[in-house]
Amino acid sequence: MKNFVIVSAACTFVLSACTSSGVDTDEDKVTAALAGFEKTGETESCISLRRIDQIKPLDDRNFLVRVGRNDFYLNEVSGRCSNADGINTRLQYRTTLSQLCRNELISVVDNSTGMNIGSCGLGSFQKLEKKAS
Repeated sequence: MKNFVIVSAACTFVLSACTSSGVDTDEDKVTAALAGFEKTGETESCISLRRIDQIKPLDDRNFLVRVGRNDFYLNEVSGRCSNADGINTRLQYRTTLSQLCRNELISVVDNSTGMNIGSCGLGSFQKLEKKAS
């Protein structure tokens, strides 16, 4: 019981710290994360799996995809990938192709149980350019 209370208190502290940081909504988090980028208007339907270094959920609808060291894309998923940006979740996908494409399903998996807790379809990959410093 003592361990539960300690964990619960730690979680409460982390949650209150997150809500008091000035970033209150998902829209604010996405805006802040994309502040260093500009949309180019270019889109890709598919990206080679070998080129993808990271897919970072900004919220339940927007994923920042890093390709190589300095190429970035924004993927606005169809619907909502519930809890995609959760602390204890990860994204998972299966494809028979060597590419990740628009309309492919991506799953949100709970790390502690390994259970799928949601899924969504990918949108087009919108090319981003880093803003000059």
